Amino acid sequence: MSEKLVEIVRGDLVESIHRGDLAVVDYTGRLLYSVGDPQGKITFIRSASKPIQAIPIITSGAADHFGFTEQELAVFCASHAAEQIHVETVLGILEKIGLTASALQCGRHLPFNKEAADKLVRSGQEPSEVHCNCSGKHSGMLALAQHMGWDVASYLSIEHPVQQAMLQSMATFAGMEAKDIAIGVDGCGVPVFGLPVYNMALAWARLANPESLDSANAQAAQRITRAMTAHPLLVAGTGRLCTGLMTHLNGRLVAKSGAEGVYCVGILGQGIGIAVKIEDGNGRATGPAIIDALRQIGFLTPADLENLKEFHNPIIYNHRRDVVGETRAAFTLVRH
Repeated sequence: MSEKLVEIVRGDLVESIHRGDLAVVDYTGRLLYSVGDPQGKITFIRSASKPIQAIPIITSGAADHFGFTEQELAVFCASHAAEQIHVETVLGILEKIGLTASALQCGRHLPFNKEAADKLVRSGQEPSEVHCNCSGKHSGMLALAQHMGWDVASYLSIEHPVQQAMLQSMATFAGMEAKDIAIGVDGCGVPVFGLPVYNMALAWARLANPESLDSANAQAAQRITRAMTAHPLLVAGTGRLCTGLMTHLNGRLVAKSGAEGVYCVGILGQGIGIAVKIEDGNGRATGPAIIDALRQIGFLTPADLENLKEFHNPIIYNHRRDVVGETRAAFTLVRH
Protein backbone atom coordinates (compact mmCIF):
# COMPACT_ATOMS: atom_id res chain seq x y z
CA MET A 1 0.00 0.00 0.00
CA SER A 2 1.21 3.50 -0.83
CA GLU A 3 2.39 5.58 2.12
CA LYS A 4 2.65 9.28 2.90
CA LEU A 5 5.58 10.89 1.10
CA VAL A 6 4.92 14.63 0.91
CA GLU A 7 2.83 17.18 2.83
CA ILE A 8 1.50 20.53 1.68
CA VAL A 9 1.42 22.87 4.68
CA ARG A 10 -0.49 26.15 4.92
CA GLY A 11 -0.15 28.07 8.16
CA ASP A 12 -0.20 25.55 10.98
CA LEU A 13 -2.19 22.90 9.12
CA VAL A 14 -1.28 20.07 6.78
CA GLU A 15 -3.65 20.94 3.94
CA SER A 16 -2.87 18.11 1.51
CA ILE A 17 -0.99 14.81 1.54
CA HIS A 18 0.62 12.99 -1.37
CA ARG A 19 1.12 9.26 -0.89
CA GLY A 20 3.25 7.04 -3.04
CA ASP A 21 5.76 4.23 -3.44
CA LEU A 22 9.53 4.58 -3.62
CA ALA A 23 12.41 2.18 -4.19
CA VAL A 24 16.18 2.49 -3.87
CA VAL A 25 17.84 -0.40 -5.71
CA ASP A 26 21.42 -1.26 -6.69
CA TYR A 27 22.48 -2.54 -10.09
CA THR A 28 22.60 -6.15 -8.85
CA GLY A 29 18.89 -5.94 -8.05
CA ARG A 30 19.17 -5.59 -4.28
CA LEU A 31 16.40 -3.50 -2.72
CA LEU A 32 18.25 -1.15 -0.37
CA TYR A 33 15.45 1.10 0.90
CA SER A 34 11.75 1.53 0.26
CA VAL A 35 8.55 3.31 1.16
CA GLY A 36 5.19 1.70 0.46
CA ASP A 37 5.16 -1.36 -1.78
CA PRO A 38 7.41 -0.66 -4.79
CA GLN A 39 7.57 -4.32 -5.78
CA GLY A 40 3.79 -4.62 -5.90
CA LYS A 41 3.04 -1.18 -7.30
CA ILE A 42 2.79 -1.50 -11.10
CA THR A 43 2.44 1.72 -13.04
CA PHE A 44 3.54 3.34 -16.28
CA ILE A 45 7.05 4.74 -16.25
CA ARG A 46 6.02 7.44 -18.73
CA SER A 47 8.85 9.74 -19.85
CA ALA A 48 11.30 8.41 -17.27
CA SER A 49 11.85 5.64 -19.84
CA LYS A 50 13.33 8.00 -22.43
CA PRO A 51 17.06 7.48 -21.70
CA ILE A 52 16.53 3.73 -21.94
CA GLN A 53 14.47 4.10 -25.12
CA ALA A 54 17.44 5.99 -26.58
CA ILE A 55 19.77 2.99 -26.12
CA PRO A 56 18.82 1.25 -29.43
CA ILE A 57 19.62 4.43 -31.35
CA ILE A 58 23.22 3.85 -30.31
CA THR A 59 23.41 0.05 -30.34
CA SER A 60 21.92 -0.07 -33.86
CA GLY A 61 24.69 2.15 -35.20
CA ALA A 62 22.25 4.96 -36.06
CA ALA A 63 23.91 7.47 -33.73
CA ASP A 64 27.31 7.01 -35.35
CA HIS A 65 25.91 6.74 -38.86
CA PHE A 66 24.20 10.13 -38.59
CA GLY A 67 26.97 11.67 -36.48
CA PHE A 68 24.73 12.67 -33.60
CA THR A 69 26.32 15.02 -31.09
CA GLU A 70 26.06 14.72 -27.31
CA GLN A 71 23.49 17.52 -27.40
CA GLU A 72 21.37 15.49 -29.80
CA LEU A 73 21.68 12.36 -27.67
CA ALA A 74 20.56 14.43 -24.66
CA VAL A 75 17.46 15.72 -26.43
CA PHE A 76 16.47 12.13 -27.34
CA CYS A 77 16.07 11.69 -23.56
CA ALA A 78 14.19 14.94 -23.02
CA SER A 79 10.81 16.16 -21.99
CA HIS A 80 11.93 19.56 -23.14
CA ALA A 81 10.45 23.00 -22.63
CA ALA A 82 10.67 24.04 -26.33
CA GLU A 83 13.16 26.78 -25.65
CA GLN A 84 15.14 27.85 -28.71
CA ILE A 85 17.97 25.40 -27.97
CA HIS A 86 15.52 22.49 -27.87
CA VAL A 87 13.72 23.42 -31.08
CA GLU A 88 16.97 23.99 -32.98
CA THR A 89 18.43 20.68 -31.77
CA VAL A 90 15.38 18.68 -32.88
CA LEU A 91 15.33 20.41 -36.25
CA GLY A 92 19.02 19.60 -36.65
CA ILE A 93 18.35 15.92 -36.00
CA LEU A 94 15.58 15.86 -38.59
CA GLU A 95 17.85 17.52 -41.14
CA LYS A 96 20.56 14.91 -40.52
CA ILE A 97 18.16 12.03 -41.10
CA GLY A 98 16.59 13.57 -44.19
CA LEU A 99 13.12 14.25 -42.78
CA THR A 100 11.09 17.32 -41.91
CA ALA A 101 8.96 18.18 -38.89
CA SER A 102 5.95 16.77 -40.74
CA ALA A 103 7.28 13.27 -40.03
CA LEU A 104 6.83 13.78 -36.27
CA GLN A 105 3.61 12.23 -34.95
CA CYS A 106 3.91 13.39 -31.33
CA GLY A 107 1.11 15.95 -31.42
CA ARG A 108 1.54 19.60 -30.55
CA HIS A 109 1.13 21.93 -27.60
CA LEU A 110 2.46 25.29 -26.46
CA PRO A 111 6.01 25.27 -25.10
CA PHE A 112 6.35 24.43 -21.41
CA ASN A 113 8.67 27.42 -21.08
CA LYS A 114 6.51 30.51 -20.49
CA GLU A 115 8.79 32.89 -22.34
CA ALA A 116 8.92 30.60 -25.37
CA ALA A 117 5.14 30.16 -25.29
CA ASP A 118 4.52 33.89 -24.98
CA LYS A 119 6.90 34.60 -27.86
CA LEU A 120 5.11 32.08 -30.07
CA VAL A 121 1.70 33.55 -29.25
CA ARG A 122 2.89 37.14 -29.85
CA SER A 123 4.25 36.11 -33.24
CA GLY A 124 0.84 34.78 -34.23
CA GLN A 125 2.23 31.29 -34.82
CA GLU A 126 0.60 28.05 -33.79
CA PRO A 127 2.76 25.48 -31.99
CA SER A 128 4.03 22.65 -34.19
CA GLU A 129 5.07 19.09 -33.41
CA VAL A 130 8.62 20.34 -32.81
CA HIS A 131 7.34 22.26 -29.76
CA CYS A 132 5.93 19.07 -28.21
CA ASN A 133 8.00 18.09 -25.18
CA CYS A 134 8.47 14.62 -26.70
CA SER A 135 9.73 15.73 -30.12
CA GLY A 136 13.29 14.76 -29.20
CA LYS A 137 12.27 11.19 -28.43
CA HIS A 138 10.25 11.00 -31.64
CA SER A 139 13.14 12.34 -33.71
CA GLY A 140 15.26 9.53 -32.26
CA MET A 141 12.63 6.95 -33.19
CA LEU A 142 12.59 8.30 -36.73
CA ALA A 143 16.39 8.20 -36.85
CA LEU A 144 16.38 4.52 -35.86
CA ALA A 145 13.74 3.74 -38.49
CA GLN A 146 15.64 5.63 -41.20
CA HIS A 147 18.93 3.93 -40.38
CA MET A 148 17.41 0.45 -40.37
CA GLY A 149 15.31 1.01 -43.50
CA TRP A 150 12.03 0.59 -41.63
CA ASP A 151 8.79 2.36 -42.50
CA VAL A 152 8.68 5.81 -40.90
CA ALA A 153 4.95 6.38 -41.28
CA SER A 154 3.91 3.63 -38.84
CA TYR A 155 6.57 4.11 -36.15
CA LEU A 156 3.97 4.68 -33.41
CA SER A 157 2.66 1.10 -33.53
CA ILE A 158 3.77 -1.36 -30.84
CA GLU A 159 4.26 -3.87 -33.66
CA HIS A 160 6.77 -1.59 -35.39
CA PRO A 161 10.39 -2.77 -35.04
CA VAL A 162 11.36 0.60 -33.51
CA GLN A 163 8.90 0.08 -30.66
CA GLN A 164 9.87 -3.57 -30.27
CA ALA A 165 13.52 -2.56 -29.96
CA MET A 166 12.67 -0.01 -27.29
CA LEU A 167 10.44 -2.45 -25.42
CA GLN A 168 13.30 -4.96 -25.38
CA SER A 169 15.68 -2.27 -24.14
CA MET A 170 13.32 -1.49 -21.27
CA ALA A 171 13.03 -5.19 -20.43
CA THR A 172 16.81 -5.69 -20.47
CA PHE A 173 17.54 -2.78 -18.14
CA ALA A 174 14.59 -3.52 -15.85
CA GLY A 175 15.45 -7.20 -15.48
CA MET A 176 12.15 -8.38 -16.92
CA GLU A 177 10.74 -10.32 -19.84
CA ALA A 178 9.23 -8.07 -22.49
CA LYS A 179 5.98 -10.05 -22.33
CA ASP A 180 5.59 -9.12 -18.66
CA ILE A 181 5.65 -5.37 -19.33
CA ALA A 182 2.20 -3.79 -19.65
CA ILE A 183 1.65 -1.63 -22.72
CA GLY A 184 -0.38 1.55 -22.88
CA VAL A 185 -0.34 4.67 -25.06
CA ASP A 186 1.66 7.67 -23.87
CA GLY A 187 0.60 11.31 -24.17
CA CYS A 188 2.62 11.62 -27.37
CA GLY A 189 1.07 8.57 -29.03
CA VAL A 190 3.84 5.97 -28.68
CA PRO A 191 3.70 2.83 -26.52
CA VAL A 192 4.39 3.36 -22.82
CA PHE A 193 5.62 0.68 -20.45
CA GLY A 194 3.99 -0.51 -17.22
CA LEU A 195 6.17 -2.20 -14.61
CA PRO A 196 6.78 -2.28 -10.85
CA VAL A 197 8.40 0.78 -9.27
CA TYR A 198 11.16 -1.57 -8.06
CA ASN A 199 12.03 -2.52 -11.65
CA MET A 200 12.06 1.14 -12.68
CA ALA A 201 14.69 1.75 -10.00
CA LEU A 202 16.65 -1.31 -11.16
CA ALA A 203 16.60 -0.02 -14.74
CA TRP A 204 18.02 3.30 -13.61
CA ALA A 205 20.61 1.59 -11.42
CA ARG A 206 21.81 -0.32 -14.48
CA LEU A 207 21.76 2.86 -16.54
CA ALA A 208 24.06 4.40 -13.91
CA ASN A 209 26.30 1.32 -13.70
CA PRO A 210 25.78 -0.99 -16.69
CA GLU A 211 28.61 -3.43 -15.96
CA SER A 212 26.17 -6.35 -15.64
CA LEU A 213 24.91 -5.77 -19.19
CA ASP A 214 26.45 -6.83 -22.50
CA SER A 215 29.13 -4.52 -23.89
CA ALA A 216 26.91 -2.88 -26.53
CA ASN A 217 24.24 -1.87 -24.02
CA ALA A 218 26.86 -0.89 -21.44
CA GLN A 219 28.69 1.42 -23.85
CA ALA A 220 25.41 2.92 -25.01
CA ALA A 221 24.35 3.59 -21.42
CA GLN A 222 27.64 5.35 -20.74
CA ARG A 223 27.18 7.56 -23.79
CA ILE A 224 23.63 8.45 -22.78
CA THR A 225 24.55 9.36 -19.20
CA ARG A 226 27.54 11.42 -20.38
CA ALA A 227 25.28 13.33 -22.76
CA MET A 228 22.62 13.97 -20.11
CA THR A 229 25.07 15.19 -17.48
CA ALA A 230 27.02 17.32 -19.97
CA HIS A 231 23.86 18.98 -21.32
CA PRO A 232 21.21 19.02 -18.56
CA LEU A 233 19.43 22.04 -20.05
CA LEU A 234 18.57 19.93 -23.10
CA VAL A 235 16.96 17.21 -20.96
CA ALA A 236 14.33 19.55 -19.50
CA GLY A 237 14.76 23.32 -19.46
CA THR A 238 15.25 26.49 -17.47
CA GLY A 239 14.02 26.21 -13.89
CA ARG A 240 12.98 22.58 -14.15
CA LEU A 241 13.83 19.78 -11.71
CA CYS A 242 15.80 17.47 -14.05
CA THR A 243 18.02 20.30 -15.24
CA GLY A 244 18.45 21.65 -11.71
CA LEU A 245 19.40 18.30 -10.20
CA MET A 246 21.99 17.43 -12.82
CA THR A 247 23.39 20.97 -12.92
CA HIS A 248 23.74 21.48 -9.16
CA LEU A 249 25.12 17.98 -8.57
CA ASN A 250 27.80 18.39 -11.23
CA GLY A 251 27.19 15.16 -13.12
CA ARG A 252 27.02 12.89 -10.06
CA LEU A 253 23.63 11.54 -11.12
CA VAL A 254 21.22 11.38 -14.03
CA ALA A 255 17.56 12.27 -13.54
CA LYS A 256 14.34 12.18 -15.51
CA SER A 257 10.72 12.97 -14.79
CA GLY A 258 7.68 11.10 -15.99
CA ALA A 259 4.08 12.26 -16.14
CA GLU A 260 1.58 11.37 -13.41
CA GLY A 261 4.06 11.72 -10.56
CA VAL A 262 6.88 9.43 -11.72
CA TYR A 263 10.52 10.32 -11.17
CA CYS A 264 13.74 8.32 -11.56
CA VAL A 265 17.40 8.99 -10.81
CA GLY A 266 20.58 6.97 -11.25
CA ILE A 267 23.62 7.63 -9.07
CA LEU A 268 26.62 7.36 -11.33
CA GLY A 269 29.52 5.22 -10.24
CA GLN A 270 27.57 3.71 -7.36
CA GLY A 271 25.02 2.01 -9.61
CA ILE A 272 22.06 2.99 -7.43
CA GLY A 273 18.66 3.75 -8.90
CA ILE A 274 15.77 5.52 -7.20
CA ALA A 275 12.22 5.53 -8.52
CA VAL A 276 9.12 7.14 -7.08
CA LYS A 277 5.46 7.09 -8.09
CA ILE A 278 3.14 9.62 -6.47
CA GLU A 279 -0.18 7.84 -6.04
CA ASP A 280 -2.40 10.76 -7.06
CA GLY A 281 -0.18 11.64 -10.02
CA ASN A 282 0.66 15.16 -8.83
CA GLY A 283 4.14 16.08 -10.03
CA ARG A 284 4.56 18.79 -7.39
CA ALA A 285 5.47 16.04 -4.92
CA THR A 286 8.27 14.43 -6.93
CA GLY A 287 11.00 16.96 -6.15
CA PRO A 288 10.60 16.85 -2.36
CA ALA A 289 10.31 13.05 -2.43
CA ILE A 290 13.29 12.27 -4.64
CA ILE A 291 15.60 14.86 -3.06
CA ASP A 292 14.73 13.74 0.46
CA ALA A 293 15.41 10.13 -0.51
CA LEU A 294 18.84 11.23 -1.74
CA ARG A 295 19.33 13.08 1.56
CA GLN A 296 18.32 10.11 3.67
CA ILE A 297 20.75 7.72 1.95
CA GLY A 298 23.56 10.19 2.62
CA PHE A 299 24.19 11.21 -0.97
CA LEU A 300 23.62 14.95 -0.55
CA THR A 301 25.82 17.38 1.35
CA PRO A 302 24.43 20.39 3.24
CA ALA A 303 25.65 22.55 0.35
CA ASP A 304 23.78 20.33 -2.12
CA LEU A 305 20.58 20.70 -0.10
CA GLU A 306 20.98 24.47 0.02
CA ASN A 307 21.41 24.58 -3.77
CA LEU A 308 18.36 22.37 -4.28
CA LYS A 309 16.05 23.92 -1.66
CA GLU A 310 13.68 25.41 -4.25
CA PHE A 311 12.93 21.85 -5.42
CA HIS A 312 13.29 20.08 -2.04
CA ASN A 313 11.21 22.42 0.10
CA PRO A 314 9.21 24.71 -2.21
CA ILE A 315 7.68 27.77 -0.57
CA ILE A 316 4.00 28.44 -1.23
CA TYR A 317 3.05 32.03 -2.05
CA ASN A 318 -0.36 33.60 -2.44
CA HIS A 319 -1.27 36.00 -5.27
CA ARG A 320 0.16 38.91 -3.25
CA ARG A 321 3.50 37.06 -3.06
CA ASP A 322 3.14 36.56 0.68
CA VAL A 323 4.65 33.34 2.08
CA VAL A 324 1.72 31.21 3.22
CA GLY A 325 3.10 27.67 3.39
CA GLU A 326 5.53 25.06 2.17
CA THR A 327 5.85 21.67 0.53
CA ARG A 328 7.89 19.17 2.52
CA ALA A 329 8.90 15.52 2.55
CA ALA A 330 7.18 13.46 5.24
CA PHE A 331 8.61 9.94 5.14
CA THR A 332 11.41 7.81 6.51
CA LEU A 333 13.05 5.23 4.25
CA VAL A 334 12.83 1.62 5.41
CA ARG A 335 16.23 -0.07 5.14
CA HIS A 336 16.37 -3.67 3.88
